[in-house]
Parts: sequence; structure tokens; C-alpha cells
Amino acid sequence: MVEAGDCAVCHTKPGGKYLAGGLPLVTPFGTLYTTNITPDIGTGIGNWSYPAFRRAMREGIARDGHYLYPAFPYVHYRRMTDGDISDAYAYLMSGPPVHSPSKQNQMSFPMNIRPLVFFWNLLFLHGNPIAANPDHSQAWNRGRYLVEGAGHCAACHSPLNLLGAEKSGERMAGGVVDGWHAPTLLGMAEGENPWTKDQLVSYLRAEVVVGHGTPAGPMRPVSLGLAKMEVSEVDSIAEYLLSLQGAPSAPSPEKGEPISAAYQKMGADLFQGSCAGCHGDAAPMRQIDGRPALAQTSALTANTSRNFIKTVLEGVPPAPGAPGPTMPAFANSLNNQQLTVLANYLRDQYKPGHAWTDLKTTLQELRPEAK
Repeated sequence: MVEAGDCAVCHTKPGGKYLAGGLPLVTPFGTLYTTNITPDIGTGIGNWSYPAFRRAMREGIARDGHYLYPAFPYVHYRRMTDGDISDAYAYLMSGPPVHSPSKQNQMSFPMNIRPLVFFWNLLFLHGNPIAANPDHSQAWNRGRYLVEGAGHCAACHSPLNLLGAEKSGERMAGGVVDGWHAPTLLGMAEGENPWTKDQLVSYLRAEVVVGHGTPAGPMRPVSLGLAKMEVSEVDSIAEYLLSLQGAPSAPSPEKGEPISAAYQKMGADLFQGSCAGCHGDAAPMRQIDGRPALAQTSALTANTSRNFIKTVLEGVPPAPGAPGPTMPAFANSLNNQQLTVLANYLRDQYKPGHAWTDLKTTLQELRPEAK
């Protein structure tokens, strides 16, 4: 349950001790720092009873009575069974204590007043433990439980309202997390580039999937955690996700004028110098299952340029102790003008005539200090 709930994803900062907290979470209301959930008595949850832990998971209230910010997804954890919450508590309490005091949050007014979360809870804290649906298979029900409960997929893959809650009626319809586009989870078995179950299981386990790519950004540590779970659990998640029906897909941007020959030459030169070593047709890595092929990767075919920009700037880190898949970051080697040329060139190559209309504004949002 701790892996399924992504506890380590938020409660372990890069280079930090496991579950000792300290990771900054940037929200529209300020920056939160995740807390220490090791069994350290002074700075962690070592003096928390099980009832106190269960109350935090179900009601978003800490041991001392203060309200937790809903960046902690108790809205979803409350849908877990008592047995699974108890198992998570037992696991956390069995780990090594780490002395790591929490950092002070930097929230703006009025969200720095924690008691106001009481009113947020009145509006948005609903739902009970998930009951099995007899009309579906055991695997589907298990997948639903993991997706809707511990996995809290909707927390990232849903648009949020002005108060930071998931928009009613648009759950799983896609969101934005740390500048990354979290795509819709609706209609994944349909559309221009549908997923198969085997593809989705492999992707969720941090593997490279021809036609879709590999998890990056905030999804990267989530998938590395899922890779530690039983394959049958991930298979159930995939079965449930692929059953979700989607609204009609948003249309691709209107066709624009083709880029000029001179612009193509500039883009091709940048690709040759920065990308072709792995992504070029003659690259050695392309001989391994044809990867990493760009023709159908969602970062290039999506209607937004967000994930292409973020992937190029930040790269894709390998799994700890594993050789790959990996991609270096280019934030220090490509300026905004070069990245714009490269993005337009590759978009024209793989989705010709559908230029990204958000490229300029998104790039300035994600790297405003760059020239």
C-alpha cells in the first residue's frame, strides 16, 4: 500500500533519506514541504497512534489536531479499507527512524491560515471506502480500488478549480503538475494512438513502450514505484484505466503554413547535433526494438508542447542502479530560440501542418529567465 500510495514519491527529497520528507511542493497558493513520516519520535510519526494515523488518512487532521493541506491526498486515501490503512501504518512504523525536522511552509494569505481547510473539507471531502462492483471482474475491481484510492491518479490527472480541488465532472480529464501536462486517462483504448493492455502495463512499470515512449517528469518516480509491485496489481490498474470512457478528443491545432526550407535546415542541424546520436535512424539504440522512436511519442504528438519542452530541458533519469532508459537534460546546452526551432522542426516532421500554438507562451512560462 505504501508503494501504491506513492508515499516515497512526495516524502523523499532527491538525495534525502527514505520517507524523511523535505520535498518542496509548489502550488498556486505557495510552497509546501513534505513531512517526515519515519517512526522518529521527535520529528516524524513515531508517537502517532494508529487511530491518529487513520484520522489523518481519512479526515486530513494531524495528531495534534491541525488541518493538513489537501496536497496530501486524504481525499483519495479515505477510500482505502481500514485493513490497508492499518498495513500502511505497520509498515511505516517498522522502518528506521530518521531525525529530520520539517521545513516551514511558505503559503500565501489566506491559505496560510490552516483552520480555513475546515471549510475546504466541507465542500470537497466526500466518499467512503470503495465497494466492489459485481458487474465487473475481480481484476477490474482491484484496479479501480488502486486507481481511485491509494493511487490517487485523479489528483494529478484532473483539472483543478480555483480552490485547488478536482473539478466536478472532469475527473481524469487531464491536468498540469510541476509544469508537466498530465494527460487525460479517459478513452485511452481509443483515439489516434490507442493503448493496448500490455503497452500500458509496461509503461506503468517504467519501461520504454514503442509508440508511446517512457514515463518522465512526475510520472517517472510513480512508475518506478509501480515497478516494485506485483505485476498482477499493475495489470489490474491497466484493466481499469482502459475501461474508462473518454469524452471526444480535443481537435488538433488547425493546420498552419509549412516551415521554410531554411528553417528546416536549422532544425535538422540542431537535431543532428543534439538528438541524432540516440534518435536518428542510424543510431545504435534505434536497432533495439526501434527505440527510442519519435513518430508516436506523446510528447511530440500531443496538442500541447509542455511535455516536449520539459523532457528536453530536464531529461529522463534512469532508475536507481539501472542503466536506462535515460535521456540527458539539455537545459544548459539549448537556449529558448534553439529549443523553439527544434520543437517546430520535430513537430513538422511527425505531425506535419499542426504547429503548436502554445509553444512560445509555454516556453516562456517554463523558462522565463532564458533568452
